[in-house]
Amino acid sequence: MRHLETFRLIEAVARAGSIRKAAEDAGLTASALNRRIARFEDEFGARIFERLARGVRLNPAGELVLQHYRGQRSDLARVRSQVADLSGVRRGHVTVACSQALLPYFLPAEIARYRREHPGVTFAVNVRDRARAEEELAAFRSDLALVFEPAFMVDFEVLHQIAQPVCAVLAADHPLAARPTLRLRECLDIPHVSPSEQFGVRYLLDRAAHRSGRRVQPIVETESFELIRHYVLHEGVVGFQIPIGLDPRAGRGLVVRPIADQDVPPGHLLLGQLKGRVLPVATARFVARLALALDAVAAADPRGAAG
Repeated sequence: MRHLETFRLIEAVARAGSIRKAAEDAGLTASALNRRIARFEDEFGARIFERLARGVRLNPAGELVLQHYRGQRSDLARVRSQVADLSGVRRGHVTVACSQALLPYFLPAEIARYRREHPGVTFAVNVRDRARAEEELAAFRSDLALVFEPAFMVDFEVLHQIAQPVCAVLAADHPLAARPTLRLRECLDIPHVSPSEQFGVRYLLDRAAHRSGRRVQPIVETESFELIRHYVLHEGVVGFQIPIGLDPRAGRGLVVRPIADQDVPPGHLLLGQLKGRVLPVATARFVARLALALDAVAAADPRGAAG
């Protein structure tokens, strides 16, 4: 499979934007790597890189070549997984791009549960916002994406989905904590902390606030849902999150209250893959496991639950 090594080096150069840098990372000389790429271009019959003053970048032909390589790599991984199944030994590697809301509780539990049955399967988890997760799929850098309110959906094939309400996260002694359901205006009228604009929760909040002539104006805006969970314990503020990102076992001084659906309709958490791609066996089996786990989350009533 020597041709795959050439493709791997082409991908490394494209990522680095420099033949010299990619050569250093690969343990080659820049001249040797340059000759290898030039030989490939001669055999291929077209240039795939534009030579710039300070490096190189893929031209349109090169983009097609790289997309072809990523598809080949994906197909090879699928065949290897199928061969491992023939021998009764489940192996494989599953790459997931996901919202950070899935990181603390849901995804670790599901990966561990899957690996107890199939210890030969390894995982890579890439934390991505909703737009970048879709880019990961298109570039074959991730097999699956778990995204709340995806941004584009152009090449996103939905495998499973569940609804998730936007919830307010408060300290247990907060005055609003006694109410089973909160109105959005109540949350926006007091100091609040919010996810950054690239996240699905913030997208739903901004859209709902705009409909009522309001604005989300957080005293703290962050890319970390963990910071939100902790910050509300230090100041009498309201935070926002979806239930799947909250600890189902222990309160730790936090209370979770859903925001009324008429103010902020529930969003959708989607499990998806690149449209038209055939997944390796190990990944496809993990998808089936995730679908069951997501249904269990949806069946648990978040209304009024303390997390």
